[in-house]
Amino acid sequence: MTDEPVTSDLPESPFHTTGTDHITVWGSNAADTIAFYRDLLGMPLVLRQPNLDDPDQTHLFFDTGDGRILTVFVSDDRDSARGVRPGVGGVHHLCFSVDPEEYEDVMAALDEAGKGYNVFDRGIFHSLYTRDNNGLIIELSADKYAIPDDRRGEVLATAQRIRENDGAQYAKDEHMQAALEELGLDPEPYDLPDADSGVGGVE
Repeated sequence: MTDEPVTSDLPESPFHTTGTDHITVWGSNAADTIAFYRDLLGMPLVLRQPNLDDPDQTHLFFDTGDGRILTVFVSDDRDSARGVRPGVGGVHHLCFSVDPEEYEDVMAALDEAGKGYNVFDRGIFHSLYTRDNNGLIIELSADKYAIPDDRRGEVLATAQRIRENDGAQYAKDEHMQAALEELGLDPEPYDLPDADSGVGGVE
């Protein structure tokens, strides 16, 4: 057992995460998933689009109530089941928020630690993917625009509607800008590094 102190003080580390952005899990099918998370637990379904790493699956976004989002990969050919790991009910990755103004510092710190990573412009946010010591995918996410926590679900749901009206496959930067403008929020973007857009595999 470690003797390291337990404290809420910030550690002396190269950067600090700023909160939990979203958690993504492998789910079964859309109907059962929506019945549980939306209809039973009361989480609004605020975004639905293809899984950008596997478009044969659907990616559901639920507002957990405080602006933090739970997302689930689903497919109609999967039945709900208990005790199946990995797969249905398993965790695909964990995502943590970082300050957009420190994004390049984050990449420098990962480089310094010898950790490989991929960076993607995901349309609705900027994502950096790496792995923890056990191989679990860790995403470090930076918002492309300032979005109040209590309005995140509202912004995503508005972007979803605009995306659907536009006939786009997934929510893109222009849909986020339009959603923010429609809701009276400033769509001034953060200065984030260039990255591949939209679809891309996580290594």
